[in-house]
This record gives sequence, structure tokens and C-alpha cells, in this order.
Amino acid sequence: MTLNVPGLVVMAAFYLLILGTGIWASMRSKKEEKKWKGDGLEITLLAGRKINLLVGVFTLTATWVGGGFILGIAEATYNPTLGAVWALMPVPYVVTFFLGGFFFAKPMRENKYVTMMDPFQKKYGNFVSNALILPALVADVLWVARTLVSLGGTMKVILDLSYAYSIIISAVVAIVYTLLGGLYSVAYTDVIQLILIFISLWVCIPFLCTNPHSLDISQTAYTSVYQAPWVGTVKLDEAGKWFDDFMLLALGGLAYQAFYQRILSASSYTQAQVTCFASAAFCLVLGIPSVLVGAVAASTDWNSTAYGLPTPYDKGEVGSILPIALQFLTPTYVSIIGIGAVAAAVMSSMDSALLSSASLFSSNIYKNIIRKQASDREMQWVIRISVVVVGLAGTGLTFLDSSVLVFWLVGVDMSYTIMFPQLVCVLFFKISNGYGATVGFLMGITMRVMSGEPLVGLPPVIHFPGLRKNAEGKLTQFFPFRTVIMVSSLISILLVSWVTATLFNSGLLPDKLDVYKVKNKENSLAEERNTEDNEEGTVSKQLLETTSC
Repeated sequence: MTLNVPGLVVMAAFYLLILGTGIWASMRSKKEEKKWKGDGLEITLLAGRKINLLVGVFTLTATWVGGGFILGIAEATYNPTLGAVWALMPVPYVVTFFLGGFFFAKPMRENKYVTMMDPFQKKYGNFVSNALILPALVADVLWVARTLVSLGGTMKVILDLSYAYSIIISAVVAIVYTLLGGLYSVAYTDVIQLILIFISLWVCIPFLCTNPHSLDISQTAYTSVYQAPWVGTVKLDEAGKWFDDFMLLALGGLAYQAFYQRILSASSYTQAQVTCFASAAFCLVLGIPSVLVGAVAASTDWNSTAYGLPTPYDKGEVGSILPIALQFLTPTYVSIIGIGAVAAAVMSSMDSALLSSASLFSSNIYKNIIRKQASDREMQWVIRISVVVVGLAGTGLTFLDSSVLVFWLVGVDMSYTIMFPQLVCVLFFKISNGYGATVGFLMGITMRVMSGEPLVGLPPVIHFPGLRKNAEGKLTQFFPFRTVIMVSSLISILLVSWVTATLFNSGLLPDKLDVYKVKNKENSLAEERNTEDNEEGTVSKQLLETTSC
């Protein structure tokens, strides 16, 4: 292959468009800062809570429809050991948005929190909340890394551009426009990016489906021709793993700061709800093209193409099936359009991860712990430095694939097994306290590590039902063990919270051991209730005396 010059020109134009949009949005952000009379953090991190409905829908959808979404769905559909039934992302994301809109948006929006960690800091204090911030920050750094890896691999296939160059250029552009305008830049560039994703993917589909090297996908959906049917199956002994993966994607997304950044930037709770519901529909529509790409690839006689044999699956290039299909099954100009879709998806997710991590560090660590008296100008610099550090860390990890995989697994699992039960308890259960949160956190981590992970060579210590070797000969948990860990963590938080509160309030444990001040909090609540009752009684007595007179 030779360097694809027309493709490079198109990509350069795309990056200039995105950068220009980011600069324009940053100018708008500065105008809003001059008018704003509240906390300056709300302008940078939440756009002054003035993001309109249309932009809100676009930016929330674009955040979830990233490079992993587009490439991952195509990969699962094409993979003969999986199939489309394992390409789970669109449907679980619908569940994420509906649950978020119905249950999580209201308490977060009505309390006017700035980040997802604010309720933890308010209820549990700094020690517990800081421990819980760590997995959220790690997940964001890995989000940056994984999105850049998907773009680097795609550009290498279609443009024959150096993996390193494509990653570094993309990272620099995303960091620059995120630095310039905060959420304003991220949101308005997401609008452009989502439009490009939608148009680019659907333009490629007719060319893929009509290429002369592939059979009609309806013929290979349930029949083996060149490989196993692309629809795939979920065997009875794999149902537990399928359910676990579904729940991981559906509920894990509710514990990401990037989700709440969009919810909290809405002008009202109602708008936040509508944003979630509309984004759910968009995710479904945007998942269809990737399924079709994977289906076409599974229906292709690769020996008749310039790719030749062995097939992408046999070569171990399943993860790059989308760019490979575009490169060898469509005209050159169409494949260039397709790379634009992947680049747009990557950028839309990367900027969200950058701002998400910057929000957590600047608002919950620096502002609330390190320097409570920090000025708005100082906080702006803290946010900028945070964006750069996370961007550089994520970019650096792209050159260490094994490390990226390790941290990615830690981030995804912690979001579901650790952060989700913690968030449910802090928002919806008044009984939860710091003791329960600490035990739930430690229990979740311990159980997850002891459950093992074949992809990183971690052997299981806990043997759940159905433990056996997978197709690669590695011990794998086919039981929904992550869901069990999540439920166990949630129950432990509530149970330990109730027990400790009872012990301290009944005097069975001395006050000097109450490091989280559970007794004081309970007593203060009781005193407030007594005061209110006394005031109501006094008012009632006065009214009766007045009536008697």
C-alpha cells in the first residue's frame, strides 16, 4: 500500500472543521463567563446549565457512540464465535438512558450537583469520596486510550498512515479544543461529529451490500457459507455470560461522570429526561450500520478480494474488520468517507472523557480539598492542566496495549461492580453511611480480583457455577459473576450502614470510634425533627388561644 493522499486531505479538512467549531464555541464560552455571576466552574464544566435540548441530545449520543461502539459492534457481528446477538451495545445503552432519565436525572439535577461525586462528598466526606473517585478517573484515562487505539488501527488500514502519527494528531486536536472552551466546545463539536458519523456510515452501506465479493446477508444469516451464520447464537451454558455482559453495559454506564455532565448541563429536569430518551433512539439507529458491516464481512469470499487468504478472522484481525471491509469491499472514496465516521466517533468520545476526568479532579479534589479558596481563574488553569495530563496519559497508554487492556477491564468492571451500587445507595437510601460505603467498596474490589480474568491471565480463586475453559483454553466464568458482585456490594453497603448506625445510636459502641459521625448525624436529624414538632406545637397553641379569645 502507498500513502492515501486524498484520504489525508479529507481527514485534514475534518480536523480543521472540528478545531474551528471548538474555537467558535470557546469564544461563546468566554462571552458567557463575562455575564455569569455564579461559580465559574459551572460555565466551564456545565456550560452554565444552559445547553439546549437539541445540542444536549447530540452531545449525549455522540459521547456513547464512540470508536469502540462502531468498531466493537462490527467485530462481534463478524466474529464466527459470537455473532450479532453478542453485539450488545445499542440495546443496553437504551436501558442506560431510560433508567437515567426516569430515576437518576431528578436527584442529580434538582440538587444542582456539579459532578457525579458531589453526593458522596456531601454525605460521606472526603476520605470515602476520594477512594471512589480513583476508579472513575482510571476509567476515563482508559476511555481516552481505547478510543485512540481504534482510530489508529483504522487509519493504518485505510490511509496507510503511521499508527503513532494518527493517534498523536487526533489527541492534540481533541485536547486543544477541549482546553479552549470546556463543555461548550465539547458539546458543539459533538453536534458536527454526530452528523458526520450518521451520514458517513449510511453512505457506505449501499456500496458494501452491493459489492460483488459478498453474498446477500439474508442468505448467510442462519446458514453457514464462508463461516458460521452472522446472527450467532447464545447457547444455554453461555446465557449467564450474555446476561452479565448486558447488565455490565446497561448499568455500568450509569456510573460514568460523562453521563451526568450532560444531565447536569440541561436547563431543567424535564429537559434532562427528554435528552436521555431521545439519545436512546439515536443509539439504536447508529448501531445498525455497524451490524450490517459485520454481516457483509461474514458473507464475503475473501479469497476473491485483494485481501486474499487467510481471512481476517484467521489472521487475528477481527478487531479491524470495519476498516478492512471498507478498504477492500468499497471504492476508495467511500472508504475515506468511512474513516471520517470512525474519526468523528473517536473524537466525540475522547473529548468527553477528557472533560469528565478534569471535572472530577478540579471540582471534587482541588476545589473541595486542596484549595477551597481557589479563584475562578485558578480553577480554569487546574481544569486545563487536568485535561492535558489525562490526554497525555491516555495517549501514552495506546503504545502499551497490554496495559491498556488491564486498565480498561478495571475501569469497566469497577463502574458496574463498585460505582453503580455506591451511586444507588447514596442517592436513594438515606440509611447508607461511610462505614457501609467503605465495606462495599472493599468487598467489590476483593471479589472482582478473586473472580479472575482470562484476558489478563488472572486465575480465578472464586469458582462460580459453570467455570470452564473457553475456546482459547483459558478458565472463564460463564456465570453472571459481575452481577453477583454488584448485588453483594449493594447489600453489604446497606447492611453495614444499618448495623453501624444501630450500634452507635444505641450506645453499644463508644462515640470515639465513630469516625464517620453516624451518631451525630442521626442525633442532629432527630433534633431538627423535635424542633420542628415543638414549633408546630407552639403555633397550634397560639392559634387555639386566639380562637378562644
